[in-house]
Amino acid sequence: MRKTLILILVTIFSVAAICALVYYIKMDGFAFAWALNCLLMLCVSVFTSVLKSKLNSSYYHEERWERKGRIYEYLGINFFRKLLVWTGWEKVIRKSFPIENNSNALINLYYQTKKSELDHVIILLIVLGFNVFVAFKFGVLKSLWLLILNVLLNLYPIFLQRYNRPRIERVVNLIKRR
Repeated sequence: MRKTLILILVTIFSVAAICALVYYIKMDGFAFAWALNCLLMLCVSVFTSVLKSKLNSSYYHEERWERKGRIYEYLGINFFRKLLVWTGWEKVIRKSFPIENNSNALINLYYQTKKSELDHVIILLIVLGFNVFVAFKFGVLKSLWLLILNVLLNLYPIFLQRYNRPRIERVVNLIKRR
C-alpha cells in the first residue's frame, strides 16, 4: 500500500512539475528542452527506483541483429562513450556504480543497465510526444532542440546500455563458472 501511494505521489508531482514547466518556459527553445529532460530524468528515476521491478522481460535480451554491438559502433556509440568521458559524466556515474571485480558488484551493474535503459526509454517516449506537439504547434524548426537533446540524452544512452549489457553478462557468467 505504501509503495503504491509513493508511486501515485511521484506521478502527481511529475505531472504538476511538467505543467509548471510548460506554463513558465516557452516550449520552443533550448531552455524548455533541457529543463524537460532534466525534470523527467529526476522523476522517472525516482519512480522506477520505488517500483523496484526485477526487469526480467525478454526485451532486455540481446537480439540477433545486435550481436557483438556492431550496429551500435556503426551508429557512433564509441564517440558517445568518449563524449561521456570528456564531459566528466563517466566519473560521476562510476562513483555511484563502481566497476569492481566481484560478482555482486557486476550483477548490480547489470541490473543498473536495465534500469537506466528503462528510464531512458520512458523519457524518450515522453519527450517525443512533446517534440511532435511542438512541431505541429510552432513548426519543425522550433522543435529541433527537443529532438537533438532527446537523441543525445535518451536515445544514445539506450544504445549504450544495450551495447554494454551483453559484455557485463559475459563477465558475470565467467565469474559464476569459477
